[in-house]
Amino acid sequence: MNANQFFKAVEQLQGWRECVFLLALAERSFPNYVLFSDAVGMKGGAKMRNLLDQAWGLLQETSAEATVPTLLARLESLSPDVDQYDMYGVYPAFDFCRLFEQALLNRLNPTRHRATGAARWATGTVMAFIEVSEGEGMSDDELITLLDQHELMKIDKAFQRDLVLSVKRQRTPTETFVEALKARAANDGVSNIGIALNDQ
Repeated sequence: MNANQFFKAVEQLQGWRECVFLLALAERSFPNYVLFSDAVGMKGGAKMRNLLDQAWGLLQETSAEATVPTLLARLESLSPDVDQYDMYGVYPAFDFCRLFEQALLNRLNPTRHRATGAARWATGTVMAFIEVSEGEGMSDDELITLLDQHELMKIDKAFQRDLVLSVKRQRTPTETFVEALKARAANDGVSNIGIALNDQ
């Protein structure tokens, strides 16, 4: 599946499939939020974990929309203000919050497509991390080569491709399917930029 085929498949996601896709992107980037939150003393990791678990649980509920505004308000209260922190870690943490917000907004307004933008944001988090950590002093061509060949980019591309194929093949969001997808997205606590919760 090339890039054009991938984005065409993502654009076709609707309803619960789009919501699952968005939640999985958020789940993969969740460690970025936890590690930043702990580093600055916010201690929001456990609260955010609870919110994310609740959002996954809503996939099994038909009347979930009534709960979503409360979850959105809690998410906003736990989201970092990027202008208040002079450290790189706030950006991947904020990117997680943005992905999670899109998943919740999808439940309120499922007719507005959000998955394509979210897929690009998630990949953008990885690209920015590589550029900051390894791209200093590189020319544009060197940076393009670095990004094209970087293992984190390959992992992100494979994860998103497999994710969209999985949700397209699935007929209904059964509990077994959702749990398996959530576990795959969680990636044993390793985020999309390669940082792990168990490294703390």
